[in-house]
Amino acid sequence: MATSKLPNSYLGFLSAILSLFLLSQPFTQPAVSLSRIEFLPGFDGALPFELETGYVGVDESEDVQLFYYFFESEDNYREGPLLLWLTGGPGCSTVSAIFFENGPLKFVEVKYDGRLPRLTLNPHSWTKTASIIFVDMPVGTGFSYARVPSASHSSDFIAARHANEFLRKWLMDHPKFLTNPVYLAGDSYSGFTVPVYFEEMRKGNEKGMEPFINLKGYMLGNPVTDPPTEDNSRVAFVHGMGLISDELYESLQAKCHGNIRSVDPRNVECVIDVQDFYRCISGVQSNQVLEPVCAFASPMPHELLLGTGRRFLEDEHDASQIQKPSLRDFYCRSDGYLLAFYFLNDKEVQKALHVHEGSIGEWVRCNYGINYTTDIWTSVPYHANLTAKGYRALIYSGDHDMVVPFRGTEVWIKSLNYSIVDDWRPWMVDGQVAGFTRTYSNNMTFATVKGGGHTAPEYRPKECVAMFRRWVSGDPL
Repeated sequence: MATSKLPNSYLGFLSAILSLFLLSQPFTQPAVSLSRIEFLPGFDGALPFELETGYVGVDESEDVQLFYYFFESEDNYREGPLLLWLTGGPGCSTVSAIFFENGPLKFVEVKYDGRLPRLTLNPHSWTKTASIIFVDMPVGTGFSYARVPSASHSSDFIAARHANEFLRKWLMDHPKFLTNPVYLAGDSYSGFTVPVYFEEMRKGNEKGMEPFINLKGYMLGNPVTDPPTEDNSRVAFVHGMGLISDELYESLQAKCHGNIRSVDPRNVECVIDVQDFYRCISGVQSNQVLEPVCAFASPMPHELLLGTGRRFLEDEHDASQIQKPSLRDFYCRSDGYLLAFYFLNDKEVQKALHVHEGSIGEWVRCNYGINYTTDIWTSVPYHANLTAKGYRALIYSGDHDMVVPFRGTEVWIKSLNYSIVDDWRPWMVDGQVAGFTRTYSNNMTFATVKGGGHTAPEYRPKECVAMFRRWVSGDPL
């Protein structure tokens, strides 16, 4: 059957009408853009696990683009836990957790020679038990960025809204995880943010926000929670570690009345004692008191004291006075952190991870220059509210951390006045004491990690993965 050919003038008219129609429609990017990663530069062969990276647009116009790394559980992704991990700072990339704490990859730690750092498998990865979303938050952290300058500002509460929106959009795009039990986790400054994020998600569920998040609980390591309590507990911690004399400890207790955070300058005797206190510990690595002092050694460096009011954590050691790798013969964790810097700034690595080209400048592990405002000064009320509603909580402390000492964590937990269900006892790994634990009513568990530092899984990976696996499965530590 013959067909008639439309005249060119009519085709042009249809094309013009169609163009006008398309221009009238609002242009929207997908809320979630993702890529499956099978190979990574620096790793030999195909990755033996499922890795996905991507961006989730949040905020009213999605001008905040949050970058994430998702590792599907190597064990039971269908029914196993889904963990949202947030690193502290604020401003520290979740790369700190992926490569140095609980992710499935780690660097082959050799002296940097100008070549791309090599990767190997982490035998103590938490992804053997759970599917984990490692997200760079708040905006300005890692590969997360703002499309317009006005979207670059964040705060504890703004980030909570972003986290809530992020996870709901991510779940909508990954419906097979809608029924999985969801846990939030992090360390250091995440002690402030995770309970706030969790509360925002809980309220979202109550309001009927879709999709429903199957929230079950949260876990925090060496968490910043109530800074005055934690700062003042440092005196007892330092004394217990044998870093100050009995006489100085007793004088601090008597003359400063247990308060070294905000010293009254008129109390001259207290001022002198506090100066002596900091003089004694000035050469001690705050993140793990047994390790050498190294430049940039802390993923979440030490908070400024004496009432400065800063919420960011600052490295209290002068980098110019610390030996560089070529001038010393001892191990520094910062050597490994340098590998992350070279690796994540490699153009081929960024291409493999599907990072938006030109979205950030130089990648840094901890960006302390982000535009961030602190909204809260203690997260204790959030813990009280969430655990009273039946959500599970695991608070663990590397017991050699001087930044957020376990003694301060014990104090605020005891302030909740929960009854003790299982009293203080050791918990074991491979027949050895891995730490000590106590279980309270309202599903709250506290545990120390023996020999652990500020980021406990980094220092004691075998013990921490056992702790996580037992707790998330509902078993006693």
